[in-house]
Amino acid sequence: MKKEKQIEKQLEANLQPHEVGSKLKIKNFQVAKSEGEVIYFKEGIYNSSTGLANYTVKELPYVLGKMTHLHKATTKDPLYWLNIFFGGSLLFFVISSFWMFRPKTSVFRTGMYFTLAGIVLTLILLFV
Repeated sequence: MKKEKQIEKQLEANLQPHEVGSKLKIKNFQVAKSEGEVIYFKEGIYNSSTGLANYTVKELPYVLGKMTHLHKATTKDPLYWLNIFFGGSLLFFVISSFWMFRPKTSVFRTGMYFTLAGIVLTLILLFV
């Protein structure tokens, strides 16, 4: 679902190849080849005499990008606390649901089997 976006960015002239990747904020930056003043890399090119970089990035559509940002919020992001609060409230709802039925009923027993299966499946997914 990612769409390619062509970016033209003016950088300082005569940058070293490893500096270009950090200035453009490209992860796993590797130079493919270098011909004279032009440095070719996977995403595009950089002209060291003019400082002009042309490269392509793949971005999610606006709404999906915002949702991804919400789910990948780091501790430096204010959304981090919203994620912590939301996760805590979900945990409260899950634990409080155990008191919806009396422990001696068959519905409670079935719910406990599903809970146990969910815990085992989670542990398998985490450690395998």
